[in-house]
Amino acid sequence: MSIQIKPNCIATAIGSFPHAEAAKALDIVFQSLPDAPLWPQLPKRGLYEQMEIQYSEGLPCVKIDAEKGRMYFATGGDYSEEFAGFYETYLAAAEAVPGEGDFSALAISPAFSQGLYGFEERLKATGKRYPYLKVQTTGPCSFALTITDENKRAIFYQEEFRDVIVKALGLKCRWQIQKFKPYAEHMICFIDEPILSAFGSSTYISVKREEVVALVAEATQAVHAENAIAGVHCCGNTDWTMLIDAGVDLINLDAFSYGETIALYPDAMRRFLEGGGLIAWGIVPTSAAVRSETPEGLLERFVALVDGLAAKTALDKALILSQSLVTPSCGTGSLSVEDAERVFAHLSALSPLIRARFKLA
Repeated sequence: MSIQIKPNCIATAIGSFPHAEAAKALDIVFQSLPDAPLWPQLPKRGLYEQMEIQYSEGLPCVKIDAEKGRMYFATGGDYSEEFAGFYETYLAAAEAVPGEGDFSALAISPAFSQGLYGFEERLKATGKRYPYLKVQTTGPCSFALTITDENKRAIFYQEEFRDVIVKALGLKCRWQIQKFKPYAEHMICFIDEPILSAFGSSTYISVKREEVVALVAEATQAVHAENAIAGVHCCGNTDWTMLIDAGVDLINLDAFSYGETIALYPDAMRRFLEGGGLIAWGIVPTSAAVRSETPEGLLERFVALVDGLAAKTALDKALILSQSLVTPSCGTGSLSVEDAERVFAHLSALSPLIRARFKLA
């Protein structure tokens, strides 16, 4: 990891909120995440703010069928001209020095994200720089395995389209980082890969480990090109060494349900943490379980997980804590507004409890 930071268990979040209005979601963001706010994704607003569609602008051969509520890639005709135009844009942008590239061709427009532009307005109004700001994109594996061609076959299996997707998403990461960098000491960009929880299952048996590593690595390199911190979020169990091998700086997992799983790779996790790697523990559940949990109970669950990882890796617990963040286990977009607000109330109480318990600065 090129940027050595010690977040000391501050709180941040994943991305999605159940609110229909950006202003209400942003109120929660700035109230609950004072050290690392983020722009909220608002899938309840409609089709354009769905997880993959939100990042589709600027990709060649994309078709959005509003009537059927789906997006697909039209692969049947001659798309050489569209591809040539995309790669010309990509090469011009990707070769730019950090902070000077023009990524506007892959921008996310207001029609596809009210939360992003509302976030920018709030940041301008505050007139301050935050310790961290977080942005996010759908990861290339999840995007390419979810979106299909016109025949409903996952576009992942067409290598030339897969290459376009990872390059386009990388530019979208760089565009976001560049846009918000003036307001932060450090930028964090999450590459959201929920589909990796199904890696190795019969559904994706033909997806090779080296393909996953290569795609995540290319997206990570795009984030690093803007001197930002690259995180990957996966809300289930997976082979966490894939992310380490891909060069990510931060692993975000559903620690409420799967927190013990990273300790199954003690050697890899020890090297990762000794090299400055970060863990974002998704310890606040984003399910009905949040109704029966308390910040104090979540604190004890978190401490047990850190103790377990320290024992398995033979690392000093203080090192793990200094290189940790806390988050919800996943996005809250599918929850009721009431439950989502309960998640963030627990999260905003939990981080200070941890920091006080361990005297973290």
